[in-house]
Amino acid sequence: MARKNDTPQKAAMRELMKGYLKQNDVKIKDGTDVNAIMRDMMSVILEGALDEELDEELGYSKYDYHNKDTANSRNGHSQKTLHTSYGDMGLDIPRDRAGEFEPQVIKKYQNTVTQDMEEKIISMYAKGMTTNDIESHMRELYGIDISDSTISRITDKILPIVKEWQERPLDEIYAVVFLDAIHYHVRNEGRIAKQAVYIAIGIGMDGRKDVLGMYVGQNESAKFWLSILNGLKNRGVNDILIACVDGLTGFPQAIEAVYPQTEIQQCIIHQIRNTTKFVSYKEIKPLMADLKRVYTAPTEDAALGALEDFSEKWDGKYPKISKSWRENWANLSTYFKYPEAVRRLIYTTNTIEGFNRQLRKVTKSKTVFPSDDSLLKMLYLAMMDITKKWTGHLRTGARFTPSWRYISRSVYPDYKQKRAAKSVFLDMPKNSIIIQRKGKARKNGFALW
Repeated sequence: MARKNDTPQKAAMRELMKGYLKQNDVKIKDGTDVNAIMRDMMSVILEGALDEELDEELGYSKYDYHNKDTANSRNGHSQKTLHTSYGDMGLDIPRDRAGEFEPQVIKKYQNTVTQDMEEKIISMYAKGMTTNDIESHMRELYGIDISDSTISRITDKILPIVKEWQERPLDEIYAVVFLDAIHYHVRNEGRIAKQAVYIAIGIGMDGRKDVLGMYVGQNESAKFWLSILNGLKNRGVNDILIACVDGLTGFPQAIEAVYPQTEIQQCIIHQIRNTTKFVSYKEIKPLMADLKRVYTAPTEDAALGALEDFSEKWDGKYPKISKSWRENWANLSTYFKYPEAVRRLIYTTNTIEGFNRQLRKVTKSKTVFPSDDSLLKMLYLAMMDITKKWTGHLRTGARFTPSWRYISRSVYPDYKQKRAAKSVFLDMPKNSIIIQRKGKARKNGFALW
């Protein structure tokens, strides 16, 4: 009996199903019985649609020879197994003798009815599951047998999307860009080699964080970074205000070659690790206490004074520590120019290191990747999953992330001149700040930090 809100089609389907269940004495006890009925219904519907397609292709229906106006004719059916959310389903695909029939409802080589199964497989792959794990999971959960090669073909469909994402146009200016690499083992021509995945994360002028690109290459080198930076420039990035990097040799020179006005901030944590790794365990605590006075100083002059005191006390045992800090001081001291909120953001590469840790959580189940493409597609899917949580909202309280924004053309008529001078306005809790790379900053009605 039809219900009040049923459409005519749904009412007819309800009566049809009621008669089907009654005439065939079908008892539904659990979800397995429902899946079996859904498979039968789906196969009948699809086979009917395929037969209609062939009728239209040939120009006459079955046994209607009076209207036949072609040399081509039917040639029976071929069996095909489709993977669906209800389990594997057998299907009879009609054929023609000339082999010209191209079905559209279920295309050649298609082994799923909808994108539903493919989305499930890609979702599991994005969570770090191996092809063997996905195969077992699909068999246990849906009763579907899918080979490793089928799973690989399904996940390979995102490779064109990855390439398009890597070549997408970017913003003209980024306030901060974090650059770092993460390493994986990849099989290459029968050998297992360590490959570096170069990652760039940018904070735009609107304060939103975005992964600018991920690139698979050889072991990390400044030469490869140079090619990546040139790629960013070709994609529309004309300027980067601050670049945060680790202590890779030649990295600052590579950045200056492409973005000569960019200020470079070398990671303080990397510098500390590199210069204290040979310090005696008994002396590490007092040495770190003295070194902390250097990088937590309120001004650059105070930091240089603290470094001088550190040198007088510890150069007798560890002369290379203060020497290394002095040699790299130009890139280590950049953050002293900025207010506290910006300092916390740029003095380390924690932003990109945290992103790398999340990638490792996804990829930890795979010790070796079969190819560069398999590595890149897993990292891309993991990246899409991770960045869903990036809201870009300000954090309240003392430790907040500054929100960078473009200077309004309507408020500032000399917008182009200010941008040429590389001025950036930050939205701070109580006042606004002008950060100007060269020359003295002008107030223009704003309080300076």
